Amino acid sequence: MTEPQRAHIAMFSIAAPGHVNPSLEVIRELVARGHRVSYAIPESYADRIAETGAKPVVYRSTLPTEEEPEAWGTELIDNIEPFLNDAVQVLPQLAEAFAGDKPDLVIHDITSYPAIVLAHRWGVPAVSLSPNLVAWEGYEEEVAEPMTAELRASERGKAYYARFTDWLTENGITTHPDTFVGRPRRSIVLIPRALQPNADRVDESVYSFVGACQGDRASQGEWKRPADAEKVLLVSLGSSFTKQPAFYRECVKAFGDLPGWHMVLQIGRHVDESELGALPGNVEVHSWVPQLSVLRQADAFITHAGAGGSQEGLATGTPMVAVPQAVDQFGNADMLVGLGVARRVATEAPAEELREAVLSLTSDPEVAARLASIRAEMAGEGGTRRAADLIEAELTGAVR
Repeated sequence: MTEPQRAHIAMFSIAAPGHVNPSLEVIRELVARGHRVSYAIPESYADRIAETGAKPVVYRSTLPTEEEPEAWGTELIDNIEPFLNDAVQVLPQLAEAFAGDKPDLVIHDITSYPAIVLAHRWGVPAVSLSPNLVAWEGYEEEVAEPMTAELRASERGKAYYARFTDWLTENGITTHPDTFVGRPRRSIVLIPRALQPNADRVDESVYSFVGACQGDRASQGEWKRPADAEKVLLVSLGSSFTKQPAFYRECVKAFGDLPGWHMVLQIGRHVDESELGALPGNVEVHSWVPQLSVLRQADAFITHAGAGGSQEGLATGTPMVAVPQAVDQFGNADMLVGLGVARRVATEAPAEELREAVLSLTSDPEVAARLASIRAEMAGEGGTRRAADLIEAELTGAVR
């Protein structure tokens, strides 16, 4: 492969952990290889970006934050309209920020519409970094069109598509909004192929699966397994949809004082520990934990099945009980169950069901064997270094 010249690479993302975190090690690797990386991000994530060696390019966002998950609404249009609204007001901010400093390559999260528009304006390649599943051949007919049929027929939906089309047209782009969002020119997929539905129908000339790009996460701190813990269970519903005190109480009921077990319970910022009642000695509660550090020492994982948590569970060979809360988590949960390494339960699951699911998974040698096989497959996908290689290939024009 031709040695890539040192370049100016611009990364664009939104202020959400599930979208920023998967890219961090890739950015760190690009910086280590000598590239100058600018990373467009809201202020709340600027310090995290700076730690990688990239330069934060701060912009003002109108998207709901982690503090207000209910602001995303309940209907499909409530979930997608904010991204267009934000893109329209973010575009001029970023155009000004990069004036006179055009990058050689744009890489971007799947939600960063302004990045694709700017790449078009600048005449430079754009590469999507997808933190979750991607479209396969037939995806539109099988999933997208049935899902959006009601939206496309509604007045609010028609207005959304008309506004989106007008915005793209104003910027010299004639692609349909759905294709603009869902069908990138080139995509590096930051999940293992094992989590991709219909992976055999994904166009490998567009999409490259590189698996987990996790790094050592030393900056997040280390969790130490108690000396007397025979088995460790991590419970976490991520960072957004965590206001579930009743669910946490069932977990305490299921595993509190269970002989040999130690439970690490992450409750997020929306629940106070006092809402959980009396806690047995084998239960530790935190608003946040260094998840990967815990999983490297855990025997089971009760998770919301976000893309990050799902692949961390697979990468560490940890059996999972999936309790999906929103968006792609339901599909991820089904994929994990289909792989034979997880059970799926409802948020309302009683303590007895939670306990039975964990104990049956951790005692099944076939589950352990499947996890070991998947972990080996993931190790061969290349991770951070391959992601950086593929990005550099876009700079050199080398054959992928």
